[in-house]
Amino acid sequence: MPNGRTALHLVPETREQQRPSQWFCGHCGTVTETIPSPTARVCGDCGLGLLLEARADLAPQPDEAFMVIDRALTVQALSVGAEHLLAVPEAEAVNRPVTELLVAAAVETLGAEALATVLLEAAGGADDEPHRVTVRPSNVFGVRMTARIGVCGPPRAALLVLE
Repeated sequence: MPNGRTALHLVPETREQQRPSQWFCGHCGTVTETIPSPTARVCGDCGLGLLLEARADLAPQPDEAFMVIDRALTVQALSVGAEHLLAVPEAEAVNRPVTELLVAAAVETLGAEALATVLLEAAGGADDEPHRVTVRPSNVFGVRMTARIGVCGPPRAALLVLE
């Protein structure tokens, strides 16, 4: 330091603090406390689902029904609770358009694309606040459910939790 001035300065951190995340099984919903290694992402409890990560405030509880939907708006995973709630086995739901299982409850006022828009944003990785949308099973009238929708992964997808 020839002139007595330091060459490095501490700069305050400017990025936002990341929200805590949680890992859970994409089939049974079991929460795991440890971050799984990339080669060990199959659920140790049920052995059927892959471990997924979501914000802790969005991640489903083990007793909640949920779906994982990709950018093409097709179902990639269906929890055990969602199988019972929607009366469709996961094997029949996977790779089907989500609209064959769920539709926006207020299609008349929101438009058919409202649910699709929220799902596409989440599947694309928009990591803002979770959305709440009222949905209904596509084959049942009169039933309404609130769904919270946000980002999960890897790979990036939309997580739709039926409340």
